[in-house]
Amino acid sequence: MDKKLLLETLQKVKPTKSFWGIFSVIVIFITPEIVAFIWGADIKSFTDAKVATPLPLQEEYAYKALGELLGEGSWLNLIIGIAILIWAFF
Repeated sequence: MDKKLLLETLQKVKPTKSFWGIFSVIVIFITPEIVAFIWGADIKSFTDAKVATPLPLQEEYAYKALGELLGEGSWLNLIIGIAILIWAFF
């Protein structure tokens, strides 16, 4: 792989030091993991209870996706989010 191309690509995906750059990293990467660590068991039990009742197919898929997304937190995702946030300042 070309080193110059790799550096150009990394500069393009690097979040900006603006409010929106920092805010988007926090909202997209860090907040869902913190919510999953704090309320993951409650969210998982709620979504499982909703899926157990007869629902339209779209709602059932939405509840299943919510349960998968916020059912349990991932330390790897949290570390990646923090690393991207720190990377924005360098």
